[in-house]
Amino acid sequence: MKQNKITPTLWFNSIDGKSEHVTTYYKNIFEDNFVANNVIPLGETPSGYAEMCNIKIFEQDYLIMTTAIEHHKFNDTFAIIIHCENQEEIDKYWSYFTRDGRASSCGWCNDKFGLRWQIIPNNMGELMRKPNAGSIMMKQTKIIIEEYKQQF
Repeated sequence: MKQNKITPTLWFNSIDGKSEHVTTYYKNIFEDNFVANNVIPLGETPSGYAEMCNIKIFEQDYLIMTTAIEHHKFNDTFAIIIHCENQEEIDKYWSYFTRDGRASSCGWCNDKFGLRWQIIPNNMGELMRKPNAGSIMMKQTKIIIEEYKQQF
């Protein structure tokens, strides 16, 4: 198997620095579209106990690092977009991430670890070409596809 030239790395703060808290959380929502490889224990670091683990979400490679002591918080400068087939799929991801996280606007939310997501329909570009689409989006937290369709 060929390794990607570039792999995004995500640094999480988790209880006791264990990666299993992070991998279990994402496995619960992404199910068969999530794979976690062997955990690499790093032991005690200036940020407390730490581990690393290679994961795949929808075939996209990431490396996660977990530490017991928060090093840096996630912020809005990095996000992952989920392109959804329909409103049901949008609702599924939105509900999961905002249950212990927080809603923002325009389809953006943060999960319980503070990682930023935008959950949008596959045809968001098409929807944004509809009259008043920008003002509709600005009023939304979760994207509601039907509100764009009512513009015709």
